[in-house]
Amino acid sequence: MIVSVTANTSMDYVVFIKQLIKDATIRATQTVESIGGKPTDASWILGELGVPSHALGFAAGFNGERIKGFLHSRGVTTDFIPVGGESRRNLIVISAEGWQTAITSNTLDVTQADIDLLYQKYTDLLKSASLIIIGGTLPNGMPPDFYTDTVRLARERNIPVIFDAAEPNLSAGLKSQPTYVKPNRDELSGMVGRRVETLDDAYHAGRMIYERYGSIPVITLGGAGGLAVLPDRAYIIPIIPVPVVNAAGAGDAVLAGIAYSIAKGLPIEDGLRVGFGAATATVTMPGTAECRREDVFRYAEQVQLVPYDED
Repeated sequence: MIVSVTANTSMDYVVFIKQLIKDATIRATQTVESIGGKPTDASWILGELGVPSHALGFAAGFNGERIKGFLHSRGVTTDFIPVGGESRRNLIVISAEGWQTAITSNTLDVTQADIDLLYQKYTDLLKSASLIIIGGTLPNGMPPDFYTDTVRLARERNIPVIFDAAEPNLSAGLKSQPTYVKPNRDELSGMVGRRVETLDDAYHAGRMIYERYGSIPVITLGGAGGLAVLPDRAYIIPIIPVPVVNAAGAGDAVLAGIAYSIAKGLPIEDGLRVGFGAATATVTMPGTAECRREDVFRYAEQVQLVPYDED
């Protein structure tokens, strides 16, 4: 059983505009509702690919119910602990001028009793889990060592873990040596303390992660594609040229691809193809992390894994 753990689930409200004009009423050309949160998005995409998963975390209010409804429509089992406040509602603005920005919030009210219950449910699920997907932001009041503890609990049981978070949560989770870690350029830059500009920068940062923590980095680089730093080899993954409608959730699609390969007992190379195929499929759709199964596998066949020559 695949278990995704998202402490800070969200609804994404995607708004398309022609241009942003200060002090003016701007009329949207299109609006779309979708779900957000890295592991939650991975469960959502896996559902489209026909792979069941169990989504665990917190949820609150109307947005929490909407998130559960989205996941149930794809066959995902949900076990979200009801808490105070409201599940996040993020605003993603996409302009016809060629830019995209996201405004996020943090509106859950989580108590220590809620956190203790999440640990209890998580520990119970580890008895039958075959894979953990975990990451994202944390609600106010949850310390980064939540990731240190949850990754450790899985790895002590030899359960593979796919982890994705920004600092300080990224460093906290890495302490417990997740199997795979999927930082984007900004997240990797925040961890190493300098801007990751070039492919060589990304490779050396990824190699450092593997050598220090034993975690395999799959780095997403936006328009520059991706880089997978495996124990004895590395692959550059060029982008597939497609019209980009909404880039939100593309990195989460890579999480789903890695999980797909583990669930199916396939080599990581197949997971990279499915993941970056899914990422390509998602950016052509208006909703966050939205994709169609047929598009994912069509693009997966086009994904190239180019050996990286560190010399």
